[in-house]
Amino acid sequence: MSPGAPIMHSKDMVNWKIISYVYDELHESPRNNLEEGNIYSRGQWAASLRYHNATFYVFFGTGNKSYTYTTQDPFDKWDQKLVIDEYLHDASMLFDDDGRIYLAYGAGHVRIIEFMEDLSGIKKDGLNVEVISGDPPGLLEGVHFYKYGKTYYMTFIWWPKGGIRTQLCYRSDQVSGPYEMKQILSDDYNLPNHGVAQGCFIDTKNGEWYAMLFQDHEGVGRVPILMPCRWIDGWPMLGDENGKVPHTMKVPVQGYTDKTAIVVSDHFDQGPKLGLTWQWNHNPDNSLWSLTERPGYLRLKTGKVVKDVFEARNTLTQRTEGPTCSGTIALDVSKMKDGDHTGLAAFCSEPGTISIVQEKDKKYVIMTDRGVERARTTLHQDHIYLKMVCDFTTDDAVFLYSLNDKEWTQLGDKFHMIFSMAHFTENKFAIFNYATQTAGGYVDVDFFRYEKPEQ
Repeated sequence: MSPGAPIMHSKDMVNWKIISYVYDELHESPRNNLEEGNIYSRGQWAASLRYHNATFYVFFGTGNKSYTYTTQDPFDKWDQKLVIDEYLHDASMLFDDDGRIYLAYGAGHVRIIEFMEDLSGIKKDGLNVEVISGDPPGLLEGVHFYKYGKTYYMTFIWWPKGGIRTQLCYRSDQVSGPYEMKQILSDDYNLPNHGVAQGCFIDTKNGEWYAMLFQDHEGVGRVPILMPCRWIDGWPMLGDENGKVPHTMKVPVQGYTDKTAIVVSDHFDQGPKLGLTWQWNHNPDNSLWSLTERPGYLRLKTGKVVKDVFEARNTLTQRTEGPTCSGTIALDVSKMKDGDHTGLAAFCSEPGTISIVQEKDKKYVIMTDRGVERARTTLHQDHIYLKMVCDFTTDDAVFLYSLNDKEWTQLGDKFHMIFSMAHFTENKFAIFNYATQTAGGYVDVDFFRYEKPEQ
């Protein structure tokens, strides 16, 4: 997505908000612009966020290259510091007490290498050693690299054959090893075959420790899970005294009452820039969208003929949230051309959509399931409201339309949402507009209305 690598901020580890993005766009190939293919599932992966000497650092890879960005103010702009023409998988930075800078990375076979002191590149004569050589067997990745006291720690997600995703910890008195290993969490959190693993440690000013890991939850994607951490014999053991993730616990840092939002409604009346909760599906074509040509509306123009929503530039997305939520858009479709498709999607590698399609100067409301039309009705006006209601307790969504934003009609059957590594994202709300015959049409989006029941 663009912008990419969202930076989030919290005062209590529970209420989070997006404050910036590390980059606006990446330009590795024409595919970043949806030319000659796409980069779905090949954007920013597994970022490592660090703070050292009044500077914030982010390291991430794309499956093709690796990047380091820096800033003194994470609420503001980030600057590209280093590009490595190699993908260093699931990497984690460590700034050591003696000023040396290390990077642990890999899957199964894990290496630690050393940066130049000015972070201008990899140090040719620096540390370069394999510290894990393929044992234990099974998926082993997602390293987080720490030094606590005089001991070095690496934590990993491990997926043994026939088992669940598990959290492992390695420790050593020397950065180069040897490292000893201990299992620090194995719990499915009452979701069979979906282990909680991969994430970071957090310590408070009062000396309390926590961990934020994730769990795959199918259609809504990967859910962050906060839990206590207990130091036992020099090991950071996760969960309660029985090694299980507690279903309830106190907010780690008390005294904050402000609620934050990750997904928000938008009337598109805030000026020329989109809000921080929005991301385009790839690098946008900024000549084909506007918040100023018709103030109070988002205008989406078609710029080229494409086959489907995956090829559509300027598809605008926000996250979805569980257990239930809904998104509604209001559309002015008077300037569409034959072959144009516009509407609202449950956007992932196998999407569901409710769309307005113009065919031979007539407009239809159509519901599709993974590209297959399931229902349609004729539209006799140029203003329409479309809604997607998500229930992540069942991973089903329904699509509805209204002619007046009061009476609603469901179109088609339930749409079953999935999580797939083909895109590696949850089902997002997506507003799209694309041409299949002639470019040059446009639609105006009056608002996006987000609703989620109070928890």
